[in-house]
Amino acid sequence: MTTPFPFTAVVGQDDLRLALLLNAVSPAVGGVLVRGEKGTAKSTAVRALSALLPEVAVVPGCRFSCDPSAPDPACPDGPHETGGGAARPARMVELPVGASEDRLVGALDIERALAEGVKAFEPGLLADAHRGILYVDEVNLLHDHLVDLLLDAAAMGASYVEREGVSVRHAARFLLVGTMNPEEGELRPQLLDRFGLTVEVAASREPDQRVEVVRRRLAYDDDPAGFATRWAEEEAAVRARIVAARELLPSVRLGDGALRQIAATCAAFEVDGMRADIVMARTATALAAWAGRTDVLAEDVRQAALLALPHRRRRNPFDAPGLDEDKLDETLEEFGGDDDPDTDPDGPDGGGGQPPAEGPESPQGGGDAEAPAEAGEAGEAEQPAGAGSGERSPVGAAEPFRTKVLSVPGIGEGAAGRRSRARTEHGRTTGARRPNGALTKLHLAATVQAAAPHQRARGRSGPGLVVRRDDLRQATREGRESNLVLFVVDASGSMAARQRMSAVKGAVVSLLLDAYQRRDKVGLVTFRGSAADVALPPTSSVDAAAARLESLPTGGRTPLAAGLLKAHDVLRVERLRDPARRPLVVVVTDGRATGGPEPVALASRAARLFAAEGVASVVVDCESGPVRLGLAGRLAGELGGSAVTLDELRADSIAGLVRDVQGTSRRAA
Repeated sequence: MTTPFPFTAVVGQDDLRLALLLNAVSPAVGGVLVRGEKGTAKSTAVRALSALLPEVAVVPGCRFSCDPSAPDPACPDGPHETGGGAARPARMVELPVGASEDRLVGALDIERALAEGVKAFEPGLLADAHRGILYVDEVNLLHDHLVDLLLDAAAMGASYVEREGVSVRHAARFLLVGTMNPEEGELRPQLLDRFGLTVEVAASREPDQRVEVVRRRLAYDDDPAGFATRWAEEEAAVRARIVAARELLPSVRLGDGALRQIAATCAAFEVDGMRADIVMARTATALAAWAGRTDVLAEDVRQAALLALPHRRRRNPFDAPGLDEDKLDETLEEFGGDDDPDTDPDGPDGGGGQPPAEGPESPQGGGDAEAPAEAGEAGEAEQPAGAGSGERSPVGAAEPFRTKVLSVPGIGEGAAGRRSRARTEHGRTTGARRPNGALTKLHLAATVQAAAPHQRARGRSGPGLVVRRDDLRQATREGRESNLVLFVVDASGSMAARQRMSAVKGAVVSLLLDAYQRRDKVGLVTFRGSAADVALPPTSSVDAAAARLESLPTGGRTPLAAGLLKAHDVLRVERLRDPARRPLVVVVTDGRATGGPEPVALASRAARLFAAEGVASVVVDCESGPVRLGLAGRLAGELGGSAVTLDELRADSIAGLVRDVQGTSRRAA
């Protein structure tokens, strides 16, 4: 068994360690979501936490970790008698992003259930995580159907498995901990709200701290057991402090003044619902217990707000979570309670807001990780070769608007999402087939129909149906998939000269919002001057695309052919990486092609590459003025797609666009 990295040996990351420890003290806080760049010890700290948790008393032989003092009356392994029990270490169960539904909730032996009427149930990860930690690395990449199951279990504290009249229920109360890199996409709001606390982590820019991180990691890799032994005393001290805080927790008093501050803070930041108030109250109480106090102070409320509210406040999808601390302080001061006791705010153990000390090896002068360096001014973006002297500074995007769905024609088999039709594991049942491998979704009617003609030959004598493996049929289902939406944006001088870039950016941001809601991957190719540039390779981070678009300068000639060829190269590479994900190309241009020899002919030949490969495409026509040349419409025809004007790119005007895309593709086929 691999020796985990000691929790107390993690350098810096004070907020992360504190949030994890508060959940260890009070699991009712509701878990932690850890957001941050790669390589910031997110997973290391989470995995190290399990070694600090107190042991759990369980009913011997129960696969569902029932508490011997209050066993679950509906436990599938029950009924259990009260009393007795055995202690075991608390579990940390990891949920892989690519796990199946059966692996998460458990699997039924359908063949035995039909033939023998036996509920042969194999528990899943939710059962293993009961009364422990369920850890999801890269939780933002979790498939929607698994997210739905997690939401149900978190809301009800139980997992239900329903399969063709066979029903199993077991308790599933766990501490949900997730880590994610925001560059790879955001979480669904429903799951985001289920995490009690959230913390942002970043690598320290302090050289001494970075040196200490490397030193400790190398020492651990050379001798994990020896490294853990050197930190055993610090680990034992934190473990004892967690136990003491748990024992003190029921005695902590949450006064009316603190409650008023909590309610006023949640109202001031316009959070939805009441879960934020409850989580803040539980977090403030856990902070007081961690500090060894029996009263909640204003400092506890402030720290609780910083941990519990950033991901719950109302914000646009592309806004980073966070709180205005000046506004927070003003609210706490305005609604400060007068019932706080005259108690040393630091408490006997250094205050509720401080994680444990790092031990003798801590670097001197270390502190909170500094924020990454500010990016350069958008206006200082380097001009592509040959762009000319007509470059203009970036302009802001116009107000975004709601669009209707643009879908890829046909039926795909890509990643689950909400855009185009696809064969999926979840959705409406459209037929049946023989299973390839393990049976996951039984088509009962087709199974009975396959077994019925053989009953006499199989010697059936009673009312039961004799079912064999060859009779089982897998249900085929149709749902929705996510796609790769590749934006090809004209940033040439012809777009800026007519002051249209603000409207163009507003339209693209609107389509990005739609892609965000439908869980698509997005990419951004821009062209101007004499070249095209991949401003953003295909990614699940829609907000990264919005940021690149916001800083996009304009000017120079219109190398339309270069933009289309660059987009074609991007699709070729992405097809090798993710062959099941179908693309939708959105070209935003007025259709002009200038610069270089035969620019119009080159653009036409480049467009026909997309038509030959059957790539679904839409041209957003940005031409304006009383005289229109219709160049964008001509480009759409060569692409094998359809064209739509900026004015038509709205929810009430775009209804016919999908029909046009599908009709054009069918004609091309």
